[in-house]
Amino acid sequence: MPPKAALKSYLTLDELKTRYRRARDTSEARRWQLIHLVAQDWTIKQAAQAVDLNYDYAKEIIRRYNQNGPEAVKNRSQKRQVSPRSLLTADQQRELKYALQSPAPDGGEWSGPKVARWIAEKTGRSHVWPQRGWDYLKRLSNGR
Repeated sequence: MPPKAALKSYLTLDELKTRYRRARDTSEARRWQLIHLVAQDWTIKQAAQAVDLNYDYAKEIIRRYNQNGPEAVKNRSQKRQVSPRSLLTADQQRELKYALQSPAPDGGEWSGPKVARWIAEKTGRSHVWPQRGWDYLKRLSNGR
């Protein structure tokens, strides 16, 4: 098994979790989640796979975090790109936003996979990736 990554303790586990849950930018949220998992003694490889990041890029994120602290995790690009293709119409997005105000269909909390299933049902798609569900959850739930 690969050795565990050394991670400087700029933030506590709870602070890292809060950062990835409150990040408005999905790429930044994934980087925070990667660091949160590594802080819990996951290997970089395991954490990169869990958040669907390239292993070399994940190592770079950890290196930058260790060298420069939390500021290194933020998006460095000046231009924010809009999603190239929306899965939901404006009406469907409003419907999803309303649905997110109530418990998920199973009675629990909404998650990326649950939103992805909701989108698949509404759009007639056979599959929607959980990350796309997470993107919509973050965008439409207003930090819930």
